[in-house]
Amino acid sequence: MPRVLVVEDEALIALVLEDWLAELAYESVGPAASARAALGLIESTPLDAAILDVTLREGDSFAVAEALRARNVPFAFATGRGPASIDARFRDAPILVKPFQLEAVRDVLAHLLGRPPGQPTT
Repeated sequence: MPRVLVVEDEALIALVLEDWLAELAYESVGPAASARAALGLIESTPLDAAILDVTLREGDSFAVAEALRARNVPFAFATGRGPASIDARFRDAPILVKPFQLEAVRDVLAHLLGRPPGQPTT
């Protein structure tokens, strides 16, 4: 089962993502509500992909994106602010525009993991 890091500081959104990941047959890692917590999980847990909220209470998730990129772990950003909120270094990363739907999460994870959209993970 692929492991997906969730970096999200809004508890309700994190819970929804965890539920959707379980429904899609992914293992949720986290959620991490801060970049520091996410970096700790990256160091201690093998990951297959990640969904990163751009704006966290304590700053942004760009240090997390750097750490994931250094480990060749694909990621997508989640934001309600649109593409302009993404640091130029990461403009090639997929974006989930909040509020997003289950199908969008399914399709972006399929893209990150090199699978056809809508296909089961097994």
